[in-house]
Amino acid sequence: MDIEQAQTFLHVVAIGNFLGAAKKLHVTQSTVSARIQNLERQLGARLFNRGKQGASLTAAGQRFVRHAQTLVRTADMAKQDVGLPAGYSGGLTVSGRIALWEGFLPRWVNWMRQAAPTISLRLEIGFEPDIMQGLIQNTLDIGLMYTPQARPGLGLERLFDETLVLVSRDAVCHWPDPDYVHVDWGTEFLHQFSVHFSDHPPAALSANIGWLGIQQLLTSGGSGYFPQRMVRALLEQKRLYQVPDAPQFSLTAYMVYSLSRNDAFFEQALQGLRLLGREERRGEIIDSATK
Repeated sequence: MDIEQAQTFLHVVAIGNFLGAAKKLHVTQSTVSARIQNLERQLGARLFNRGKQGASLTAAGQRFVRHAQTLVRTADMAKQDVGLPAGYSGGLTVSGRIALWEGFLPRWVNWMRQAAPTISLRLEIGFEPDIMQGLIQNTLDIGLMYTPQARPGLGLERLFDETLVLVSRDAVCHWPDPDYVHVDWGTEFLHQFSVHFSDHPPAALSANIGWLGIQQLLTSGGSGYFPQRMVRALLEQKRLYQVPDAPQFSLTAYMVYSLSRNDAFFEQALQGLRLLGREERRGEIIDSATK
């Protein structure tokens, strides 16, 4: 068997069907089927039950998951280690929601550069499904998100809670606002919003990331819900205004990581995130790895 077959297998596991895996891999569905069939032939066991509802793992497939993850992880680590810059002893790949790259994760990167200067970092922006898939397939080391899913072999820890506030470019905002920009902060935010604004019509403008929503407000006006941490500077500069008496919502930021990793610098990276998470919960900001 080869790494490509193992990667294809893990894509099917994560997505649940051959067609979705083919789209993700940018190949045809017949190519995915051929790879899985070759893999099953080499292993001498059927890995998936195929049906109208998709592809579900057989007992043999469930046992093969950890072996496939090890194969892919070993290949990734080999490429990363061989390609490390001179003077570096290891590397980490970290992916997070773009809102968490606003202030929080860059502080962690700064913390790591001081606490573990010989560790190279690959930084990515992602959404929950892709981040979870990367963690399952061991192509990511740490994921930061709002709505994670529990998976065997993955650790999940709360870092801090976000407070989402309604802001507007105008000092006086009339609600409901026809120019409201709905940002997709996930199912938990949607539930809270729907409970408080059950009669609010569907938004004419929506965005899948907060940065896009903020740019729309700054350019054309309107209102939207954003993490207080993300808009704090804009509020202080009076480029945006918090809508008085509007309900506030909460989201929890989590970190998710592989439980199979035990190297010292990986644990150091997690400890840095825990430390910064505690500081965020206390409303404090640390600027160095020594505080």
